[in-house]
Amino acid sequence: MKTRFAFVVLTCVVLSLSGCGSSAQIPIVGSSPQSLIVGKWEAAQSGGLIAAEFSKDGKANLTMFGRTLEGTYKMNGDDELEWTLNGKTTKSKVKVTATTLVVTSEGNTVTYKKV
Repeated sequence: MKTRFAFVVLTCVVLSLSGCGSSAQIPIVGSSPQSLIVGKWEAAQSGGLIAAEFSKDGKANLTMFGRTLEGTYKMNGDDELEWTLNGKTTKSKVKVTATTLVVTSEGNTVTYKKV
């Protein structure tokens, strides 16, 4: 049961990170999504805070419900995030600006703010 719950939560987070943004989000000229995604991000979802951290070397951490999952990530083009956490690889659509990261996967969208 705990494994199923963890998988559902992970799926929601991954979906959130690969979302589409609104037209109000303006990207920084000359900055690529690969460089913009690096850093710490937080999203308030029902049930608690979800935090994601992406480093320049391709490592990723996802924290939810006080538990941190470590893994790797890469950007495929400008709008796809591929990351592996706990041995599971997921691809999500993303829209990233200097302050907002929107991740959409399997119909779920999560919006993160840069911290």
